[in-house]
Amino acid sequence: MYTREQATQIRKSFWTSFGQYMRPIPSAEGLKVNWINYKTGFKGLSFSMDVDKEKAYIGIVLNQKDPDLRSLFYEQLLELKSVLHAQLEEEWIWEEVATNAQYQEISQVYTLLPGVNLFRQEDWPSIISFLKPRLIALDEFWSMGKFHFEPLKF
Repeated sequence: MYTREQATQIRKSFWTSFGQYMRPIPSAEGLKVNWINYKTGFKGLSFSMDVDKEKAYIGIVLNQKDPDLRSLFYEQLLELKSVLHAQLEEEWIWEEVATNAQYQEISQVYTLLPGVNLFRQEDWPSIISFLKPRLIALDEFWSMGKFHFEPLKF
């Protein structure tokens, strides 16, 4: 069992390593990008990654406080479902209504890699191999798909 400080340090070490691994990779538009804190340009729409003791997670999270606005974003994303899945070369899980760690209602589209543990450093290559191509594919999807969301930008 790890102390809180040790667990925090391991998480920080993993995400620092992942960020350094991804740093030389340009975005689909050829620009430098902060892959860990990817900016979509839309409030309440983010690409999210997480790793814990049981799984790795990557997804698109819609966390607008207004449920009607969140629903509009989800509908726009649904219209691009086939494009997203084609870019990812796999199908993801779609949840119009879900709850985040803070018990707030969100919508999400995501996939998981079960059976990996952030606290086992030997799992890190598998986790990185899972996250990297999906994050790059999300960026490629977003370089084309973001224009579909322009009417919702304010």
